[in-house]
Amino acid sequence: MRLTTKRRYAVNAMLDLALHQGSGSVSLKEIAKRQGISQQYLEQLFGKLRKHDLVVSVRGPGGGYHIEREFAKLTVAQVINAIEEQTLESTSCTGICNCKNGQPCITEKLWSDLSRVMFEFLDGVTFADLVKRAQ
Repeated sequence: MRLTTKRRYAVNAMLDLALHQGSGSVSLKEIAKRQGISQQYLEQLFGKLRKHDLVVSVRGPGGGYHIEREFAKLTVAQVINAIEEQTLESTSCTGICNCKNGQPCITEKLWSDLSRVMFEFLDGVTFADLVKRAQ
């Protein structure tokens, strides 16, 4: 599974947002400072999250972002997939299965199963779960 820095940062930022949005919208500047992530980088990530209706932006004084869905209905897998718009893969063939002269490698099924299990796990972890763990 390729859990890229971009995906990890997105999950961290979304959890930070979930933990702090109780008092209203949260600015990317605040998230950037707490998480040690560039604000410009967060702007790119949140643009994708907004495109997938996972967050809503609020303009003006006191503006920022808040999570659009109930935490119990928002999964880690949804955030990860929104960021790079592709599924989690643990194989380099990305579903084409042509690792060896146009044929699947002998362990392709193993890695494919791993990707499926990891996705199912992450799709079962909600932000409500993560908030409980963080408190």
